[in-house]
This record gives sequence, C-alpha cells and structure tokens, in this order.
Amino acid sequence: MSQAWLEQPERGSIIGIRLVVGIALLLGRPVARLVLYPICLYFLLFSIKPRRASRKYLARVLARPPGFADLFRHYFTFATVALDRFFLLKNRQELFQTRIHGEDVLQQMRARGQGCLLLGAHLGSFEILHALGAANQIDVGLVMYEDNARMINTVAKAINPALADRVIPLGRFDSLFQVRERLERSAWVGMLGDRTLGKEGLVPVPFLGEAAFFPTAPFRIALLLKRPVVLMLGLYRGGNRYELYFERLFDPAEVDRSTRAVAIEEALCRYVQRLEHYCHQAPYNWFNFYDFWNSSGAWE
Repeated sequence: MSQAWLEQPERGSIIGIRLVVGIALLLGRPVARLVLYPICLYFLLFSIKPRRASRKYLARVLARPPGFADLFRHYFTFATVALDRFFLLKNRQELFQTRIHGEDVLQQMRARGQGCLLLGAHLGSFEILHALGAANQIDVGLVMYEDNARMINTVAKAINPALADRVIPLGRFDSLFQVRERLERSAWVGMLGDRTLGKEGLVPVPFLGEAAFFPTAPFRIALLLKRPVVLMLGLYRGGNRYELYFERLFDPAEVDRSTRAVAIEEALCRYVQRLEHYCHQAPYNWFNFYDFWNSSGAWE
C-alpha cells in the first residue's frame, strides 16, 4: 500500500460537485443516478491511473481479467455511494433499505455504557454509520483525513453544518486527544484502517493474493485508551439497498501486557482477512483507486 492516495489530485470542480448534488437534492435520487452514467463514463475514459488500479484490483478479486462493464460498474458503484452520502447528510434515511448483521454486537457495546472504536475501510459506505447512529440515538464521531477531498467535504459541510462537529481531523496534533474526549463521553468513534499518513506501525499482511501494508495504529489506540474495536462495513447492494456488518475484532480487556504486540498483529490479520472476505462478497465496493499493493517507495 502506498501513500499515493495522498498524492492523487481531487478530480472535477467544486462547481460540478455542487451542480450534481443540487440536481440530486432537487429532482431526487433516481434522476441524479441517471446523471452519474455520463459522468462515470467520462472518468473511466480519462482517469488513466485510477482505471489501471481498478483493473488490477478487479483482476485479483474476480480471479479473471475484468471487462469494460466491470470497470464501469466499479466506477458507478463508487459514484452512487458518494452521491448517497449527501442524501444521508440531509437525514434522508427513508430513501434507503438498510439491513444490519451483527446487531447483537452493537447491543453488547451499548450495554457496556462506554465508547468503542468502529473500524471500517474504503469499502462501501462509511456515511451509513452516521445514519445508524442518528436512528439509534448514538453519538458517532468520524476520524477523517479531509485534505485529499476538500471540495467534496466543503459541499458536505454546506449541506449539513453539523458534520464539522462530529468529524475528528486526522493528522492534527490534537487528533488523539479528540478521540479520547469522545470515547470518555461514551461516544463511538469510527475510523478507517486501510490507509495511514506515515510509515510507523505498518505491517505487511496477505490481502487478495499478495502482501499489502496495513497500519496497526487503530489497535494501538484501542490499547492506549482501553476501548474495544468493532469491525464496521456498510456495503452497497444495488438499487437503494445497503447492508451493515458488525463484528468484534479486538478487546484490550482480554490482552495481557506481555502479549500486546502479538495481540495487535493477530487483530490486524483478522481485520484484513475480514476485508478480503467482504471484498469477495461485494467486489465493486472497494474504493481505493490507486495501486494498493505497490510498496516501492511507498513511504519515502
């Protein structure tokens, strides 16, 4: 995995994003989805590096050479989930059919009466987590690196100014303090475990046939703050359907001080194995459009 995700320029313009979102909110989701077809075709034809990355990933997960239809479906799934984010920010949850797997895990976390870390990935929708929290009166904070998607985040905050209150910016000197403060309020904090800002704490783990580097930071933070980690993925299933999956990954209360390093690595491997499982279940939901396995000069 490389830091190429930080180096990729944000494509499009803020005017274009505002236009599409405006059409969506004014005319509705079905009309907006029609607009996505020419947009996705344009980006598929002219975004060379993301298309190459999409092809490489799809070849791994599908175990066959992907065709043009596969590539287009990958782009269209990403665009659909991105568009749906704005409806969710407008609290239009009634537009979507949502099915939850592992609800007993959520109930166990709520029964503890303390905060927990929800670990996701750039796989499916993370915004659906906010919808779940709002529906269940759960305070959910989201750890995000905002600088590589400034235009989208600007539009998102214009639609829902409350977004700024629940986002914990990643890469700031007080990021960990903000995470701790949320957890001490018994809030849930969501973060993504498939990207990082630096070299520290990276471990190579087999993923879709080849080792890729993943950060141990989420599990080290869990140990430091003594909070459990729950896997959270919101997979787009076509139409207006999403499925949310929750699984227990890591509990510091079950880790002896002498075995911390081993416990962290085991938890990370379990996380990556589950990512691979869900990539096979919903292959077009993977939204890392760069060479994820490329480690040559990755962290230099």
